[in-house]
Amino acid sequence: MMYPFLTLDDGTEIVHSEMQENGQVKVYLERPDEKDCFHHATCYLPGYTWEDAFGFSPAELARFDEVIHSTAHLILQFSQEGGFDGAASF
Repeated sequence: MMYPFLTLDDGTEIVHSEMQENGQVKVYLERPDEKDCFHHATCYLPGYTWEDAFGFSPAELARFDEVIHSTAHLILQFSQEGGFDGAASF
């Protein structure tokens, strides 16, 4: 299951998975694009491993990396609590 996490000012949506048994969380980003349908990328926490990036510039990916680094503690917490809506402390 994927949980909504954040929508950036450029329309990029960030969602995340539940934490897997190995402690890994999939973070998926996508943004609609008129020409290509969707630009997308996947980052796996806690290792910040990027895969399957399509349509985003290196500068955009660097910005997304900063966003994920600065919010990873929340993503990891929410991934264990059923997403943002399931987090009792928020």
